Amino acid sequence: MKKPAARSKEATHERIVDAAARAIRRSGYDGTSVADIMKEAGLTHGGFYAHFASREAMLAEAADRAGADAVAASARTAANAPPEQALLRMMSAYLSQEHLKAVEQGCPVVALGSEMPRQAPEVRRATTRRIKEMIDVVARQLSDWGQPAAHEQALVIVSSMVGTLLLARAVDDPKLSDALLASTLKHFAPTAP
Repeated sequence: MKKPAARSKEATHERIVDAAARAIRRSGYDGTSVADIMKEAGLTHGGFYAHFASREAMLAEAADRAGADAVAASARTAANAPPEQALLRMMSAYLSQEHLKAVEQGCPVVALGSEMPRQAPEVRRATTRRIKEMIDVVARQLSDWGQPAAHEQALVIVSSMVGTLLLARAVDDPKLSDALLASTLKHFAPTAP
């Protein structure tokens, strides 16, 4: 059984990682300072190094948390749908108005993808692991799951979902944004098993 101080330190650590996961999606890696994250977590800047060896270590945990949350949301959506509708429901949730507007809680790859090549290896490693998990979640919804073709199709679907949401967030024309989301869903609807 953990001592109260250890539980308290773990809870504080989790608060920092949660705040960082939201902050990086909202403001990007370079737009997020340690001081801002600690303040959002309700802590002082001085306590940071009691939890992390470096800013990069915190960013890696934040990227991992944000990615895990996104993968878990898609997996939950698929699990709560009849098997023949799981892929389309997952895509519909990902390409929804709610996800479009939920930058702080949404897919970190959409929010941070262009910044990834300039990040520390541990940040990129965390992101890569979660992208692979997302591809696997999509592949598991395909009727030929386990076959190379399913993996390839999942790569295309995930790339299309991420690209579509990125473009839909980028434009300042709501009609174009809606059309991007709808057209991708329409294109992939026959793919659903």
